[in-house]
Amino acid sequence: MKAVHIDAYGGRDRLAYRDVDTPAPGPGEVLVKLDYAGVNFIDVYMREGHYRHTRTYGTPLPFTLGMEGAGTVVDANGAQSVANGDRVAYCLERGSYAECAAVAAAKLVKVPADIDVDVATVLMLQGCTAHYLSHSLYPIRPGEWCLVHAGAGGVGQLLIQLAKARGGRVIATVGTPAKAEIVNKLGADHAVLYREVDFQAAVRDITGGEGVHVVYDSVGRDTIDRSLRCLRRRGTCVNFGGSSGMVETVKPLDLAEAGSVFFTRPHLAHYMASHEEIQGRADDLFEAVRTGKLQISIDTVFRLSEAVKAHETIEARKTTGKLLLDTARP
Repeated sequence: MKAVHIDAYGGRDRLAYRDVDTPAPGPGEVLVKLDYAGVNFIDVYMREGHYRHTRTYGTPLPFTLGMEGAGTVVDANGAQSVANGDRVAYCLERGSYAECAAVAAAKLVKVPADIDVDVATVLMLQGCTAHYLSHSLYPIRPGEWCLVHAGAGGVGQLLIQLAKARGGRVIATVGTPAKAEIVNKLGADHAVLYREVDFQAAVRDITGGEGVHVVYDSVGRDTIDRSLRCLRRRGTCVNFGGSSGMVETVKPLDLAEAGSVFFTRPHLAHYMASHEEIQGRADDLFEAVRTGKLQISIDTVFRLSEAVKAHETIEARKTTGKLLLDTARP
């Protein structure tokens, strides 16, 4: 089968599109013929080797890239939860940049008949990220202020909508007027053009000097210091990505000086720790799409062989929605 393989950590030139053996499902795994793979910043981090020594996302070489996919079960391998022919989606299992993947049955959710498989792909990694951020890590309460960086990006668009559905008030940072229009249509209360104004000053002005209850920061190095200063007393700063570069240090005294605030750097895997938790988040998201409360934006669908172009696009931070690889079109 065709796959995008990594033999050495580094830049986009390390993405090798080649023939590899179709994986044989091991105990507790099923074989899925993939229709789509999601393209996410975690793939860039893995390609560059940032997670190579982590317990949660360790990436020993060589490996097939991709942490999110959807398709059809072709070998249930004795699993009781799915059968051959079932449409399924999943995340947090390496190997989705390929025509087929062996996936732990416990990580699979069945895709309802009224949900398109490309939409289901979007809802797994990015959708579940937005869900745990707004529902579990910091459950937004009615009237609370949140700051969402990269509001027009894949996670950002979903997070704005989920925060608004919980009654939150949303400030979203964006890079262009066109992106401001996108987040405004999704319900953001304020769009801040961070290239034109200091977002920290804008947040303080919007909130009457009090700051926000929570910051959701996927940008990282370029924003984290000011994100902490956007918080009100005892607020929470969530750094869940590093599109501008990884955050290397946060000084404990800075947290005190910012107002005795809380700082966390979570992994999605710790909020998807069981099949029940995965299924619960997926069910919430499927229902939100079904009822029109959650709009899904797919920016571009690339061929599997265009993985380099897909990484170039996501790293340029110019997307306004999800990037997918059509794994059925090598």
